Amino acid sequence: MASDDGVKPPTHELLSICKSLVAGGVAGGVSRTAVAPLERLKILLQVQNRQDIKYNGTIQGLKYIWKTEGFRGMFKGNGTNCARIVPNSAVKFFSYEQASLGILWLYQRQPGNEEAQLTPILRLGAGACAGIIAMSATYPMDMVRGRLTVQTEASPRQYRGIFHALSTVFREEGPRALYKGWLPSVIGVIPYVGLNFSVYESLKDWLIRSKPFGMKAQDSELSVTTRLACGAAAGTVGQTVAYPLDVIRRRMQMVGWKDAASVVAGEGKSKLEYTGMVDAFRKTVQHEGFGALYKGLVPNSVKVVPSIAIAFVTYEMVKDILGVEMRISD
Repeated sequence: MASDDGVKPPTHELLSICKSLVAGGVAGGVSRTAVAPLERLKILLQVQNRQDIKYNGTIQGLKYIWKTEGFRGMFKGNGTNCARIVPNSAVKFFSYEQASLGILWLYQRQPGNEEAQLTPILRLGAGACAGIIAMSATYPMDMVRGRLTVQTEASPRQYRGIFHALSTVFREEGPRALYKGWLPSVIGVIPYVGLNFSVYESLKDWLIRSKPFGMKAQDSELSVTTRLACGAAAGTVGQTVAYPLDVIRRRMQMVGWKDAASVVAGEGKSKLEYTGMVDAFRKTVQHEGFGALYKGLVPNSVKVVPSIAIAFVTYEMVKDILGVEMRISD
């Protein structure tokens, strides 16, 4: 209950924060589980060596995983993925809301902008901030998730789970190894998450304001189908721009894993060795061509379009169910 001066008590604010975090976490878990097989195939395509091709496209890749590893193989690494994406998504959505408020407040302090509202550029900045915060907070989980996803029954090294992988990497490779590939991840998350939020929110605003495609004048809320379409468009734009950095990040995460050669490059091939992000880019393009930066793009596109759409819509629906007053558009 609000106090007489209109200021909400701390308990109300804390409850609202918790509800927002829960909504973001549920959105992340639901959206990633729905596309888990495609997520695993994307990573396998990203890191496989061209001299030892096992996965050759989306359909063939999924069939190969099913044939060699069965149903469990389709969802291998999803538990780790959800353990990472649930807090990541919770922090990301909440950070976006807070960053949007902060950036808009600063923008309105400028002369002549007192009545300004969020623009696509301001949303891009808020999304970038949210992405950096969420990525940095959960990066070690993403690092070990990549390794758990890549390993197969034939891999010499068998990580038994999230905490075994974290402790093994920490013990054998040092604490810095848990943040291998962090720089390209952060650089990539700026356009990726920034564009996701900016395109999604701007599209929704435009549809509500312009009323195209036969929308009625009194419509102030978009249907679930329309919001899914907005989320799909946002995901497509964001992942296309940021995808090469995701490939480099994934490859850098394999560096230092002494069994990576047998998993990624095939038996008898040289191990992955990169001195940094620029070196990883150079060697990837030099040895495999520019197209290698987009390995796994097709299954990733098939995955990202529904995943981002489901995440946005699930987030808003859960917040409605929980009775959270603030929406990401507000």
